[in-house]
Amino acid sequence: MIKANVILDYSKWKNKIKDPNNYLKKKLRKLSKIPTFKKKKQEFSILLTNNTKMKNLNLKFRKKNKPTDILSFKSNNNIYIGDIAISYEIINKRSKLSNFFLEFDKMWIHGYFHLIGYDHKKLEDFKKMNKKENLVLNYFHKIN
Repeated sequence: MIKANVILDYSKWKNKIKDPNNYLKKKLRKLSKIPTFKKKKQEFSILLTNNTKMKNLNLKFRKKNKPTDILSFKSNNNIYIGDIAISYEIINKRSKLSNFFLEFDKMWIHGYFHLIGYDHKKLEDFKKMNKKENLVLNYFHKIN
C-alpha cells in the first residue's frame, strides 16, 4: 500500500480540505486499485505549506529565489520514496479557474511521479509523464 505522511504547515489548507490526511488516504487507497500501483509498498511525506516556505525551499535546493507550486525530493530508498512540498496560494489561485481538489490532486500526483522516477526534462519524457498523470487524474475525477 502507498502511504502519505501529511505535514500541515499552513492552516489555510484546512479551509479547503477539512482533513488533508484522510483526503490523501482515500486517494491513495483508490490509486492502489489501479493495477500498476496495486502491489506498491511506498511511503512519502507531503508538506502542505505556503509561498514563503516554498520560496525558501526553492532558494535552498534549486537556487531560485521565488515561490513555486511544488517541489519533490526523491530518496534512494525503495520504501520511503521521498518528500513533496506544495504551496497553498498557488493551488488556490489556479483553482479559481477550475476546482481546488482537482488542482491539488494534479500537484501531488505530479510530485509522486517525480518520486517514482519520472521527469520532464525532455519533451518525450514530459509526454510520457503527463499521460500517466492524466490517467490517474481521470480515474480520480472522471475528466473527459
